[in-house]
Amino acid sequence: MSYHNPYTPPRKSATFDDYTLAEIRRAAATGIYDIRGAGTKRKVPHFDDLLFLGASISRYPLEGYREKCDTSVVLGTRFAKKPIHLKTPITIAGMSFGALSGNAKEALGRGATIAGTSTTTGDGGMTDEERGHSQILVYQYLPSRYGMNPKDLRRADAIEVVVGQGAKPGGGGMLLGQKISDRVAHMRNLPKGIDQRSACRHPDWTGPDDLEIKIMELREITDWEKPIYVKVGGARPYYDTALAVKAGADVVVLDGMQGGTAATQDVFIEHVGMPILACIRPAVQALQDLAMHRKVQLIVSGGIRSGADVAKALALGADAVAIGTAALVALGDNDPRWEDEYRKLGTTAGAYDDWHEGRDPAGITTQDPELAARLDPIAAGRRLANYLKVMTLEAQTIARACGKNHLHNLEPEDLCALTMEAAAMAQIPLAGTSWYPGKGGF
Repeated sequence: MSYHNPYTPPRKSATFDDYTLAEIRRAAATGIYDIRGAGTKRKVPHFDDLLFLGASISRYPLEGYREKCDTSVVLGTRFAKKPIHLKTPITIAGMSFGALSGNAKEALGRGATIAGTSTTTGDGGMTDEERGHSQILVYQYLPSRYGMNPKDLRRADAIEVVVGQGAKPGGGGMLLGQKISDRVAHMRNLPKGIDQRSACRHPDWTGPDDLEIKIMELREITDWEKPIYVKVGGARPYYDTALAVKAGADVVVLDGMQGGTAATQDVFIEHVGMPILACIRPAVQALQDLAMHRKVQLIVSGGIRSGADVAKALALGADAVAIGTAALVALGDNDPRWEDEYRKLGTTAGAYDDWHEGRDPAGITTQDPELAARLDPIAAGRRLANYLKVMTLEAQTIARACGKNHLHNLEPEDLCALTMEAAAMAQIPLAGTSWYPGKGGF
């Protein structure tokens, strides 16, 4: 005879929670894995777990109304004849035309130009609108080589060789058939309406020696003018950074698992890669060991949301950051004004991530002409520029409070950690101590 205690409510499993149970049922019913966009939704140690130690007596703050705090950055100083000069260390990450609408790509270019920073093409080639509205445009050179041609390489201001992405290190991208419009198909030399998957590795190299040859080819095509970036997903940041430097990169782009994607397997997004907080210090250490810190610039991305995040990334040793998901939100992605339409799609504003379906009510992650027309690229570009301005001012305010006259003068000594995990990953002392896990001694 069983007995139910009326005083104890039914208890659900922490391992088999409601979401996990629903995923098991979905997999059992469909026989296919889940595909979605955006980034990881699990909680991982992040910049929120770090705090700045503002100046008081032992440190002297800067007066914001009288003393300058520089925010500029120069990228590509190692070999390029024409390094990139940015007014702010916040850049726009690569997001393709195909994944995004033409209006969204134009808006990114407009916003970045107003803010005095760069934007990036993403997979799928360069559009005339994007080039025309982007004062500084970085061309992504991916394993797929979609849309790649020497003319556009020369039209770019820098070239980013993409080896990996934080949302899916070791995996290729996806663009499903419903987003392969006539124009996307033409640019990528693909049949219209057929699912496309980008390769997970470049077809013409098998290791760092081949990467060195490829970088040399790109330099010769562009007469050594353009900075060459190498982008890697956050998996083995020390060795990947060191090998990128040895292969001849001017800039290393390091993308953590909080970085978004247009579409890939959910299991990739949630279970492959490392948080960006765990990636920065090993990458900086690699640069320091090679005597290349600040000579080869480091751009980090993956979950950057505010000026505080920017300042913390730079304090840990980065030269600049890149934003993707946050930039789309600034344009109007997941805006509650479209809540009724999000609900019709079975989701809600703030949770919509089915970017691969091409039905984005905000007109950003779609190729549907009627939906794409909802996004005014001029107004959206202004919103992005405003957001970039606020982030820059926030980072500047923090730097002044720490007594620094340039964002790059922020350093690990300006930080403390709130949790053991963050202290260990960032190699920053736990608040109130001079120790972090792995250092030894208190």
